Amino acid sequence: MTQFTVELADPTLPEARALIADLDHYLGELYQPEENHLLDPQQLKSPDIRFLLARRDGRAVGCGAIRIDANGYAEVKRMYVDPVHRGRGIAGLVMARLEELARAEGIRLLKLETGELQREAVGLYRRLGFTPCAAFGDYPCGGGASIFMEKQL
Repeated sequence: MTQFTVELADPTLPEARALIADLDHYLGELYQPEENHLLDPQQLKSPDIRFLLARRDGRAVGCGAIRIDANGYAEVKRMYVDPVHRGRGIAGLVMARLEELARAEGIRLLKLETGELQREAVGLYRRLGFTPCAAFGDYPCGGGASIFMEKQL
C-alpha cells in the first residue's frame, strides 16, 4: 500500500537538495537565468520560510515552501514533484499543507510567481483556486515570462 506524507523538513538534507537541483535544472532549460527567481537550500532555511518534503513510501518525491512576507501574505516557493511521481495528487497534498501552515501563521493570502512555459503548473494552480494578480514583491512589473497568481485562504 502506497503511503504519502508531507512534513516540515530541512531544505539542506541531501534528498531535499536533490529535488531542488532537479527543479533548478528543469527551470534552467525553460528560461533565461534572469527569468528564474530561485532560492537555494541555504536561503530556504531562513526563519520566514517553511519548507516541506513530500514522501512516497518514505522516499522524497516532492517539495514546496512558503515565505512569510511582512506585507501580510505568504509566497509559494520551490514547488516541485519528481516527474516519475506526478499525477498522484502529491502537489495538491503539498499545497494543502502549505495552506495549513499559512493559516496557522495568521496568513489569509497566498501569492506565487510561475512561468508561462510551465503550463501544467499554471493549470494546477488554477484548479487549486489561484487567480491572476499583479506582480508583487521584488519581481519586475510587466514583460518577461512570469505569471503572478494569488489565492484567498
